[in-house]
Formats: sequence, C-alpha cells, structure tokens
Amino acid sequence: MPSLCRDCLTRTDGAPARCPSCRSPRMVAHDELFALSSAHMDCDAFYASVEKRDNPALRDQAVIVGGGQRGVVSTCCYIARIKGVRSAMPMFQALKLCPEAVVVKPRFSAYIEASRAIRAMMEELTPAIEPLSLDEAFMDLTGTERLHGAPPAVLLARLTRRMEAELGLTGSIGLSHNKFLAKIASDLDKPRGFSVIGRAETEAFLKPKPVRIIWGVGQATQTALETAGIRTIADLLRWDRADLGARFGSMGDRLWHLARGMDMRRVNRDDRPKSISKETTFFEDTSDPDLLDGHLWRLAEQVADRAKAKALAGRTVTLKLKKGDFQLVTRRHALSDPTQLADRIYRAARELYDHAGTKGPFRLIGVGISDLAPEDRADLSQDLLDPDARRRAAAERATDAIRARFGAEAIIKGRSLR
Repeated sequence: MPSLCRDCLTRTDGAPARCPSCRSPRMVAHDELFALSSAHMDCDAFYASVEKRDNPALRDQAVIVGGGQRGVVSTCCYIARIKGVRSAMPMFQALKLCPEAVVVKPRFSAYIEASRAIRAMMEELTPAIEPLSLDEAFMDLTGTERLHGAPPAVLLARLTRRMEAELGLTGSIGLSHNKFLAKIASDLDKPRGFSVIGRAETEAFLKPKPVRIIWGVGQATQTALETAGIRTIADLLRWDRADLGARFGSMGDRLWHLARGMDMRRVNRDDRPKSISKETTFFEDTSDPDLLDGHLWRLAEQVADRAKAKALAGRTVTLKLKKGDFQLVTRRHALSDPTQLADRIYRAARELYDHAGTKGPFRLIGVGISDLAPEDRADLSQDLLDPDARRRAAAERATDAIRARFGAEAIIKGRSLR
C-alpha cells in the first residue's frame, strides 16, 4: 500500500505509524493514493486563522469572527467549536456557549489577500481550479505528474506544507476520483487533514452515510427525503432512477447518481461571483437616520473594496432592509454603467432607501451590486447631472492608494463615524 509523509513528503510502501525518514506520525496511506487526481482543499477556520496569525495574542484563545449580539457567527476557531459554536449561529447563542470567546469583526481585505496568496500557490500546480469561496477550491490535477515529477497526492501535501510555512495558515485535503467525493473527503479529518476516497471503496463508504452528506441537500430536502423513508444512502440505493425522478424531479436524478458516487462535473475555472454584498444586523432595531446613513456608507465601502479586490464592477445596486417583524424589503436600481466606486454605490443605495416606502425600525440593512463586469468597463460614462462626480471618483482612487500604502485607517471619511 503506497503511503506518504505529509511533513517531509517521503514516499514508502506499507502503512507505517510513523515516517521512516522524519518519524512524523502524519502519514497517509491508501491503495489508490498515487492514482487519484480530483481534489478539494478547504482552509481550516480560515477567517479565525488569519486573525490569530495576525494577532499572536489570540493564538490560545477562543476566537469568533462575526457581528454584534444580534449578528451571526461568520466563523470561529476550533477552540470555540469544541464548546459547540458553529458558523451561522446567532451571536448571542455562541456567547452563551463560549462566554470567554474574543469576538473579532471581519477584515475582508486581509482574508482576500490571504486567499489570493493561496490561489497563486494552486496556480503553480494546475490551471484547473474552481474556487467555491475565499477559503476552498476544487482542483483537477490530471496530467500534472508528468509536468511536476510527482503524483497529485504529493503536490497537494506540498501545497498545504507551503501554506503553513509561508502564510501561517492550514488546510485540509480531500482526494478522490470526482468532485463530490473529494469535497466529502476534505471534511473527514479537519484540521490539517488529508483524506482519500478511492474508487474501490466508494460504495461501501457511502452506503451507511446519512443523505445530508450529499452536497446541496439542505434541511427542506432532507425532510422531504425522510418523509419518503430515505434517511441514508443505502435507502436511496433501493429506489429506481425513474421513481426518484418522478418523486423529486431533477433533484431525484441527481441523488440517484451521487448515491452511487457518480459525478461527471468538470472543474470549472469560471469563478466570477454573480453578486457582491454586505449586510449588518443591529443590536437593537433602529430608525435613526444618521445611524442608518453611516451604515449605508460603510456597507457601500465594504462592497466597493471587495469589488476592487476581485477586479469587478456592478451595474445593479441592491438595498436590503429587514424590519423588526422580519418583513424583508428589497429595492434595486440599474446604473448607466458598472461601478466599483463606494461613492456611486452609496448614492444609489441612499436613493433606494429614501424611496423604499418604509421607515423602519430595522433590524438589518444590506447593500450589494450585481450584473458584474470586468473593472475595465467600470465608471466610463460621465454623469452630466452631477459635475462633481469625477472629482469624488478621483478622490476615492487617491484614498485607495493611500490606504494601500499606509493601512485601512490612514483615511477615514467622516460619514463612516456615524
């Protein structure tokens, strides 16, 4: 059985408990280890790991990245997870479970920078990369052994070792014969994991697993499946393909294939997002116009920062308002051309707010852009009705340059202090 040391990359036969070269216990062994090429890499507690890396005082503490008491957990470190904290959990609940946690506001510029560095490392291995988010991606390493002189498993172990040494961040690898199984595998041994699901064991591996292991099966689908008596993959295997299709439509056909470990999807390099948005949930419902205006500006800035980081611009600006009774109000406005400027995004969002037809109080406010285009198509037209638009755009670009050199706090707009 081929085996690999994830620390020194020594390859050997058998399944030794420790590496014969460096004595590391971090060995991975599998009959198909050097024959598989579909991979999924998932960073470990990415946002929290970046925060701990950049602030060593947080290293041994429970860290939650997210909003205030009325917000939700974006992510948390493994110390907090031991206490039961999970992503998307309401913040008040997370702090009940882990009252000693340090809550850190998200710093997306730092996460984007780290994500770009990881992506650059991946690009050195293969052009076939499909990011799912800032911290995870599929990779197809078919044919790369001839180019790099090492099988995909070695390249992947080298990638995570390099991430840890150069970026101070860790990741977990899933290696299999298709995307579906590679993504499942990457979650089997976190953090710093490396799991393999081979062709020969696919059926035996999947059979006892609950249907929720299938990517895309949420609570509603799971409930519908359980109503039909389907709780495990083994239950799915007893259904005919036609019957699943008749009962669940296109989802039924998808379930039939995935229950058998069949996934023909290719790694897709078209990783452009469909929209960019940011929202905030208030500690208390508010109708304060100055407070809301300040949040509109800060959200517009954050959306603009993300758009600039991704070299994108959006033509449609969206405003999202949620009232205290959870009634959701959404308004959209199409600009004359795409933009990535905070000033234009804010002004469009502010106009949408002024004409939204509701005055709150609100528990959530959000701003986003969609109909995305490359940044070279951004802000080409001149607004004849707003002669100061060009001056404000130039000022924003100058502000971006100063912040890039001296830090995000080098220049703060007065509106953002509200």
